Amino acid sequence: MNAFYRKGVILYFLLCVGICSTAQTILNKNITIQVNGQRLDNVLEIISNSGNFYFSYNSSILKRDSLITMNFSNKPVRDVLNYLFNNRYDYIESGNYLIIRRKAITVAATLKQTATEDRNYYLTGYIIDEFTGERIHNASIYEPKQLSSDLTDVQGNFLLRLKSKYNKATITVSKEDYKDTTITVQPKLNQQLIISLQPKYNYNTMITISPEDYFLPDTIEVKLPTGETVTYTKEDTIKVQKSWIGKFLLSSKQRVQSINLGKFFTTRAFQISLIPGLSTQGKLSPQITTAFSFNILGGYTGGVSTMELAGLFNITKNNVKYLQAAGLLNLVGGDVRGIQLAGIHNHVLDTVHALQAAGVSNYVKGKFSGVQIGGVYNHAVDTFKGVQAAGVANYTKQFMSGVQIGGVGNFANKKMSGVQIAGVFNYAKHVKGVQIGLINVSDSSDGYSIGLLNLVRKNGYHKLSFSTNEVTNINVALRTGSRKMYSAIHAGVNVAPDERLYSFGFGLGKDFSLSKHLFLNAELSNHTLYAGTWDYINLQNKVSLNLQWQPVKGFSIYAGPSFSIFISDQQTAVAGYKFPAYSDVLRTYDFSNRVKGWIGFTAGVNFF
Repeated sequence: MNAFYRKGVILYFLLCVGICSTAQTILNKNITIQVNGQRLDNVLEIISNSGNFYFSYNSSILKRDSLITMNFSNKPVRDVLNYLFNNRYDYIESGNYLIIRRKAITVAATLKQTATEDRNYYLTGYIIDEFTGERIHNASIYEPKQLSSDLTDVQGNFLLRLKSKYNKATITVSKEDYKDTTITVQPKLNQQLIISLQPKYNYNTMITISPEDYFLPDTIEVKLPTGETVTYTKEDTIKVQKSWIGKFLLSSKQRVQSINLGKFFTTRAFQISLIPGLSTQGKLSPQITTAFSFNILGGYTGGVSTMELAGLFNITKNNVKYLQAAGLLNLVGGDVRGIQLAGIHNHVLDTVHALQAAGVSNYVKGKFSGVQIGGVYNHAVDTFKGVQAAGVANYTKQFMSGVQIGGVGNFANKKMSGVQIAGVFNYAKHVKGVQIGLINVSDSSDGYSIGLLNLVRKNGYHKLSFSTNEVTNINVALRTGSRKMYSAIHAGVNVAPDERLYSFGFGLGKDFSLSKHLFLNAELSNHTLYAGTWDYINLQNKVSLNLQWQPVKGFSIYAGPSFSIFISDQQTAVAGYKFPAYSDVLRTYDFSNRVKGWIGFTAGVNFF
């Protein structure tokens, strides 16, 4: 019971005590009032001021914009109010407050009974509001043992079919914002009934009192066929109905029925359905947890404790265990444990501990642990532990631990501890692991990013370098990542007359801090050389070791030796181009006719 509801109950009790202990002084007060075409709420204010007391009433029971004309001189408040409301309300005094309530409407439960010799008998009639007398539509009426149910129409009418073989029938009526009403009917008799429901009002000493929120117990315990006990919360009962898939696949009546019956759950061994609402469990299937569920086209169940299969779709209100498979999609409001398979989409509104695979996409609102495989896309709102693989992209909103594999990209909105592998890009707010992709982006990193571009916002390593070496005399390089590991994109040209040479390369490196201003830089790179033709292979594999001095932030100078292994099947030079790539003055090492080695140098400057 929530605090707001408890306060309302306590206050209502105190009001009732006040009724017994306080004389009827307010209603007996004489007042004089003369109004012409005034709003009802203004008239009540005038009466309140005239009698020096306060009104308390539920805003829903009075039409406060009604226009009132009346003339009374020295009449009791009781007479004025009876005239004003035509004796349709009760008045309760508590201290200096006068509470206005609708009079309850007392109706006979049974209008007519007729015996039947058939296997079935029928209950008909309608549902009304106890205080307004208005008929209530979309109220649920059901017999929990026989699993027979109906939803009242716009006129409040219902039709319930029951089986004569049962010696007892207990009918429950449920409606959002109303108290449940249960009656016992005599079996084997066709009956016409009028059943009244009491609204859930919140009584407190406010000038306008709003109805209390729809109340359910904090928890509902259901014993499964396996003997286990599952606990559901109030929110569990409405997740599926509020989802976009639930709104699309379920009728408005089915959604209303599930909300009305949020406090009723039971179990059965199995169910077979054609479509939601047309099953062996009838319209009450979303309130039933079954061990086995077989849905020819689609089904709507309360929960599954062993296995559920469907030709097109499964909709499960609460938890699923062990196996759920559908040709198109699965929608689960609770937890999934085991294996969940769908031809197109899996949609889970709570946690998953399972293998989850779909031809197109998977969505999990709660925590995930296991393996998630999507043909196109995977989405996890809470933390993820395991493997997430998709043909296009993966997304995890909270902590990601494990492996993300995306054909195009991966996105981890918080910390990523593990491995991200993508064909194009990876993003993680904080990397504690490895990113492998063409473009890797993070806010901060304690791990390794391997790609053409590695952008780390807070503690990243971003340098634009200009240098010269023994092969190409003008070179530019972009180094991105972290000091633990960075990637480098190289481009160079030799501009000596008649010795043109172009170089394009990629490398990986690491910075070692020796002091505040002094660093040692080690880098391994591969360069493709263009010496006038693409008909031949010219590859330079290079190891560099540079000493780097940084006098000020954003600028440094570096120089150091290098060792290159050159692989080439070109035999002759092209006019105007440098060949071989190495200088004659360098000492070379012949590994084969195609492979040469030499010791070179690099010197340059870094910006940023």
